[in-house]
Amino acid sequence: MQNNYRSKAFKAWLDKLQQESWQLELIISGFAIYGLTQVFGPLELYQSIARNENNWLYLTTITIVLMSCWILITTLLLHVVLRGLWIGALGLRYVSGDIDYKTLNYRPKFDRYLRKKTGSFDKYIASLEDYCSVLFAVSFLLIFYILSIFLTFAAITLVAYSLINDHKERPVILYVIGIALLLFIIFGMLLTFIDFLTQGYLKKNKWLAKIYFPFYWVFSFITLSFLYRPLVHNFLDNKFGKRLSFALIPIYFLIITASSYSYNRSNYFSPTDNSNAFIANNNNYDESISDKNLFIKMASIPSKIINTAYLPVFIDYQKGVEDAVFNFNPSLKPKEDIRGLKSAMFMGMHDASSQKSNDSLKLEYIKTIARIYSFKIDSLEYTNPDFIYTRHNNNQNGFETVLPLNTLKDGKHDLSIFRLETTDSTQTRDTIITIPFWYFKV
Repeated sequence: MQNNYRSKAFKAWLDKLQQESWQLELIISGFAIYGLTQVFGPLELYQSIARNENNWLYLTTITIVLMSCWILITTLLLHVVLRGLWIGALGLRYVSGDIDYKTLNYRPKFDRYLRKKTGSFDKYIASLEDYCSVLFAVSFLLIFYILSIFLTFAAITLVAYSLINDHKERPVILYVIGIALLLFIIFGMLLTFIDFLTQGYLKKNKWLAKIYFPFYWVFSFITLSFLYRPLVHNFLDNKFGKRLSFALIPIYFLIITASSYSYNRSNYFSPTDNSNAFIANNNNYDESISDKNLFIKMASIPSKIINTAYLPVFIDYQKGVEDAVFNFNPSLKPKEDIRGLKSAMFMGMHDASSQKSNDSLKLEYIKTIARIYSFKIDSLEYTNPDFIYTRHNNNQNGFETVLPLNTLKDGKHDLSIFRLETTDSTQTRDTIITIPFWYFKV
């Protein structure tokens, strides 16, 4: 059976639902808050993994999801608090009725002020009801706003990458179309933002409305605004909802700004400083990474204190590593670069067809890695080390080798890791990290 939204029965049903919606609001808020608190840990873990691997697609997506979760849980918690206050006010009204200003016996100045500003207790309950109802809806509307911003910038990136990037190797017509689309999206984004800030002024002006309509129509699909447009217009035709929805935006901006502050204990040192001869970052020691669920930053050794006659060194695999390999050994560069986001089904077919031919290339790859990387412990040089490709115990991929420590004396030492970089016909030996450690023979 289809609901006829014009019928009296349907409108009566909606009126009944909105009177009892507070129960559904509390149930949904409770389940949503509990569910959101459970996803923050895994999402932050995946965000750290994406940041460590420089996977900007996953990092941006997870960051948007985390922002949406924070907005939703903050708004829903505020909604639950206000709804609890509303229920308490209803219980108090049952016991005490309305505010009796005569019984309070205040002086005329305070009596007039309170009657004007506070009014009746029923007015207070009605205001709480309005805040609760609007908050529950605006929490989801704000998430749609964030999604719209993300999709707009994603459209700009997609056009720039697919039509403008490497334009010298593509037909001129694609470059011209790309520039036109890019200008259209950027100009449309500015018009949409102006229309949002001015609460629909571009739609009201006779001449500007004609110019703005094509942009408005296209951006309704880019930003998916056709899904939530009824919510927006319902807020804009209500003075209370309009004030509240616009007040929440600067409030969230202030919350984000406040959360960016941190307490600095020193003018010179920070826990996030990279390892060097006088700083030991936990991200470069396996024992700390295992204990604190951190991720290797560039390279790692087992511990700050080494008691064995050898030193295992793990180098984290980054995209720049393979680019360096291709620069030194162009024969290893494949015709089709399969790095990035790929389907597991097609990757499986590719692996099965090229397994045998890849074995010899993998060996050549490892030999090239050995040419690129070198080590130094204090003044002792280690060149052309034997590498193996492996997975670290925290699921990071990379290359591992073992350095002999037979000639080292007891005490503090510095392990420096170098990588050759080639640009045109010049080569430079760059220090990628220095990790301090103590060596004591057992």
